[in-house]
Amino acid sequence: MRLIVVTKEKIRLNRFLEWLLYFIGYSLVFFLISRVFKSFYIDSTHPLLFSILASFIIYILNKTIKPILVRLTIPVTALTLGLFYPFINLFILKLTDWILGKYFNILNIWVALIISILISISNIIIEEFVIKPIIRKVRTYE
Repeated sequence: MRLIVVTKEKIRLNRFLEWLLYFIGYSLVFFLISRVFKSFYIDSTHPLLFSILASFIIYILNKTIKPILVRLTIPVTALTLGLFYPFINLFILKLTDWILGKYFNILNIWVALIISILISISNIIIEEFVIKPIIRKVRTYE
């Protein structure tokens, strides 16, 4: 398996490796936030397992439902200058809450909004401090 994929348009990380990095980031965010906020609950018998499962479900929902929601809410997102976008992530989180039932509970809507913002920040951190440096390092060896 190649670490870096070179195409005509750009150099990028292998899709599986990129997915794995984001997956680990989501899981860590869920695990840490469940320890900080009392209104966000991950089953305490297997918290890492359910945070990984929630990350997988969110990944599936982000690839299937989120593009549809983004396209449907483009006017609202444009009117609010992008401030509505975290609410789309909030809807995905609440859908994950509904799917996992009692093992993944978000009791407060504002905590869910904070979680969605923290997920966005973790994506930026992973992108800037992990993925891009690996790609830059590979470019220097070419």
